[in-house]
Amino acid sequence: MTMTDPVSDLLTRIRNASAAKHDSVDVPSSKLKLEIVRILKEEGYISNFILNQDNRQGMIRIQLRYAAGKTPVITSLERVSRPGCRVYAGKGDIPSILGGLGVCILSTSHGIFTGKQAKEKGLGGEVLCSVS
Repeated sequence: MTMTDPVSDLLTRIRNASAAKHDSVDVPSSKLKLEIVRILKEEGYISNFILNQDNRQGMIRIQLRYAAGKTPVITSLERVSRPGCRVYAGKGDIPSILGGLGVCILSTSHGIFTGKQAKEKGLGGEVLCSVS
């Protein structure tokens, strides 16, 4: 069975594992997913990730992060641009998530960036997801 939206699958796996209070979750690897997970680690939403290479696609093991009392750090993880309805933002129209407390992840012509990084570089692009 082919997957039509691998980014949505990544976000759903993280959301479900976080709701079930799992320590980690395994996701099939791709370059785009690795960049999204890297940004989540840099922004402090996950504790770590490991790329497990095999002869096929490879797997990313994501170590989820929790606050006191096993409360998930990620409260909201939503796909913005979908295959059926792409959402693009210019350099001045990049959305602010929770007044700057959250992060939006953009795919630009120069790579995958957070909304803040894209504003600093003067880039716009496709708004992949929002995290808070």
